[in-house]
Amino acid sequence: MAHASARESLARYHGKRDFARTPEPRAGGGGRQRKGVLSFVIQKHHASHLHYDFRLELDGTLKSWAVPKGPCLDPSVKRMGVHVEDHPLSYADFEGTIPPKQYGAGSVIVWDRGEWLPEGDARRALAEGKLKFELRGEKLHGHWTLVRMRGHGEKQEPWLLIKEHDDAARPLADYDVVQALPDSVLSGRGVDDLPASAPKKTSAAAKAARATAPKPAARKNPAPKAALPPELSPQLATLVAAPPASPGDWLYELKFDGYRLLTRIDGGKVRCITRNGHDWTDRLPALAKALAKLPTRSAWLDGEIVVENAQGAPDFQALQNAFDRASTNAIVYWLFDAPFLDGRDLRAMPVEERRARLAALLGDRPPPPLRMSEAFEAAPRDLLLSAARLGFEGIVGKRKGSGYVSRRSPDWIKLKNQLRQEFVIGGHTAPKGARAGFGALLLGVYDDEGMLQYCGNVGTGFDAGRLKDIKARLDREQTGDCPFATRPAGVKAQWVRPVLVAEVVFGAWTHEGRIRHSAFQGLRIDKPAAEVRRETPQALSSIACAAAAPAARGPRQGASKPMDMRITHAERVIDTASGITKGELVAYYAQVGALMLPHLKRRPVALVRAPDGVGGELFFQKHAQKSELPGVKLLDPALDPDHDPLLQIDAERGLLSAAQMNVIEFHTWNATSNAIGQPDRMTFDLDPGEGVAWARMQEAALLVQTLLTELGLPAFLKTSGGKGLHVVVPIRRRYGWDAVKGFSQAVVAHLAETIPDRFVARSGPRNRVGKIFVDYLRNGFGATTVSAWSARSRPGLGISVPLDWDELPALQSAAQWTVRNAAERLAVGNRPWAAMDASRKGLGAAMKKLGHAPP
Repeated sequence: MAHASARESLARYHGKRDFARTPEPRAGGGGRQRKGVLSFVIQKHHASHLHYDFRLELDGTLKSWAVPKGPCLDPSVKRMGVHVEDHPLSYADFEGTIPPKQYGAGSVIVWDRGEWLPEGDARRALAEGKLKFELRGEKLHGHWTLVRMRGHGEKQEPWLLIKEHDDAARPLADYDVVQALPDSVLSGRGVDDLPASAPKKTSAAAKAARATAPKPAARKNPAPKAALPPELSPQLATLVAAPPASPGDWLYELKFDGYRLLTRIDGGKVRCITRNGHDWTDRLPALAKALAKLPTRSAWLDGEIVVENAQGAPDFQALQNAFDRASTNAIVYWLFDAPFLDGRDLRAMPVEERRARLAALLGDRPPPPLRMSEAFEAAPRDLLLSAARLGFEGIVGKRKGSGYVSRRSPDWIKLKNQLRQEFVIGGHTAPKGARAGFGALLLGVYDDEGMLQYCGNVGTGFDAGRLKDIKARLDREQTGDCPFATRPAGVKAQWVRPVLVAEVVFGAWTHEGRIRHSAFQGLRIDKPAAEVRRETPQALSSIACAAAAPAARGPRQGASKPMDMRITHAERVIDTASGITKGELVAYYAQVGALMLPHLKRRPVALVRAPDGVGGELFFQKHAQKSELPGVKLLDPALDPDHDPLLQIDAERGLLSAAQMNVIEFHTWNATSNAIGQPDRMTFDLDPGEGVAWARMQEAALLVQTLLTELGLPAFLKTSGGKGLHVVVPIRRRYGWDAVKGFSQAVVAHLAETIPDRFVARSGPRNRVGKIFVDYLRNGFGATTVSAWSARSRPGLGISVPLDWDELPALQSAAQWTVRNAAERLAVGNRPWAAMDASRKGLGAAMKKLGHAPP
């Protein structure tokens, strides 16, 4: 019975194909029925458009869906698919090229295959339009759902392919499985690579198929085209106390004892840049010459420069000597990453793919100073022992599938064989006996208040030449003032200005914060003293917030003092849809603090706390009795009578301390605290009702802008981070709250009267089904709107981002940028709103045009 049903269901498959011309398999009786095990296959098919054919074995055939973008491991991403004709079971092994003028002309590979296990009755579930199942493939695993959508007269049924929340789920911002694993599980070839044994006529067919398709390079290279940025900050590793519990998820490299160096190649011009942005090209002429020979027009490359000893291990003092003597020809450049290459931004690619492209660039025999840092897939403890025997200080682990970010990241970790870090030199003692120069160096690190704390001394590890050189440097920095926050007791010293940095190995930290059994390794000329902090190994489960530690910086004149903040429960997932942790959110706010603070400063702020994460109970806080958050200022109670003081955040400390206390959203008033009675802006919040398509939202924003322009008012745009858009009008402080709110209500009423099929002037879900409510209530006293760059307590943690109006047509959603992908927007920053302050207009003329007299 099943075979008869299969023959019937395969009639469409046969009717679409000429098997005298196509190499696709002819179904013989519906294929081979297998007992007990159901198979699945996903074929990557480059026809007129690249897509993925998702096929599940059932009742003797392969039930099939064409999924244009392919499967995604992110549960928040729903991939569209259309139900197509059943295919024979024999089709599961098909790889080849379908000739031109044949149905589905183009190339096909088996992208993934394995077994699938339905939950319950698969036939009934398919008939009802919701099939849940588990995949056990070579690439895809875990639980999935196929859901039929309500159609609108389509010839083929639209379905959604959705990944369920389980251990196999991964955020799309971190890992795109179709980009990371593009090739066949049978032959290992790409969809545009024909087998070596293919006849010439097949090759011609492939060329004909490609003629109507996108260029292969654009498909095989998922990295977007991008101009080479003029500057780039490196990704930094977090020191951890122990190797990760799942070593198979990591690649390991030797940790080089040298100076971090990024190189920029643009049209044959090479620049060698330290991790702090200093240009060392002139100090490294031989290296720059070798880099210029690489076969690329543009690149940012990342690595470490070292000088090796006789045994081939890095020698830090020899490296410093090379620079001191202006003799750098012996320097070796170990390369390990390529964030940009050949006009493409590779930062979102998995580290494995970036390494592969870097290796291809260097080739088998790169110019002698250049070397490729080898990656090992071995037990980290064994690698640590081997590194120690070779004379290396440790290893660096890089999480497979991770991208490249310009900050300290939990995706890069470092494990050391011994304690070793940088210290600021604050003074020195007199030499004793036959020793010349000085006796010991007095060392310190900066704390979270930017104060230099004494950490002990180092008096060994110097040869005669180093003693003389260091003493000469110390003499140039002599001062009569002790630079340490607390003068070391019982120490007679000559103080120096805290500008020199020493690299020191030591045995342990004491309870008093002193180092023991120390030995000098060299002076660091690539790191400013103001950045030196105590480096504390962390448990891997708590390093998601490592990037949030602005403690990596020292005090900056004119800037708020950063914090070395302890983030509690950093590993706790606060959004199950994306897997984002509390530590990642704090890291995000540390990253965007400089962009966000101009929107927060001098304005009362309201905080949205989410102690249980997205989906849990939210707490909206505008007032406080006491300052429980460092850096969050309590304003004069007279500003909002009969309430506790309002809150204000003017510095990064307040932003991060609020995030540590489970604050996700930051909302601001339309007035500043020094003139709280007169707003300096109006906000129109475009809030879509049920059934409003995104294209309608884009049109609505343009209509609002058009009306405001006719009224002579400037309009600035931003995403809400949720579902809507915000239009902000900067105004002069001439009217009070009631007048501004009344006028904004009149604007919204005019929109609703003029274009009633688009806009509604009354809030409430029932009033705005299929329409957009332009919320004017944001313009009343005490009302707030989410700040630019704030995250939203919604699945995915979208963020509110300033936009140029020219960007609106290409905008994909109000939550296009999230905590996870915000880095791609940081270079644009606040530029779309740069003219806001200069654009302020009075409301009088606009009120007259609209026929609205102020109260």
